[in-house]
Amino acid sequence: MASKADSDEAQIRALVTTWMAATKSGDVAAVMDLMTDDVVFLVPGRPPMRKADFEAGLRAQAGGSAPSFDGRSDIREVQVLGDWAFFWSHLEVVATPPDGAQRLRREGHTLTVLRKVDGRWKLARDANLLGAPAPA
Repeated sequence: MASKADSDEAQIRALVTTWMAATKSGDVAAVMDLMTDDVVFLVPGRPPMRKADFEAGLRAQAGGSAPSFDGRSDIREVQVLGDWAFFWSHLEVVATPPDGAQRLRREGHTLTVLRKVDGRWKLARDANLLGAPAPA
């Protein structure tokens, strides 16, 4: 029988899989449902980003003139501590402009903190160390 920690880890891994698929398909509502209302994103060289800012950026990406995105996340460690959890991963993201011109690739490590809300894991804090865009 699987332990609660194994179940939590499976749910967290499923959240990441869902996030990646929803982002790729442009399903803004699905991505937004995977995060807490007080979520904070930390990225190099930019001020902290809150949920409304993230949603605005995601909606702009979902528009027809925005690049399409693909990527993969390789989770290296998951730790669950009650209603809080964290994981770190190696993330690779490739952006392709609508005209199919030169694709840009970013990759690096992330550290993500999750909180259980109403029985579901949701992303609460995310810090990524993705490098500067490079041709894919």
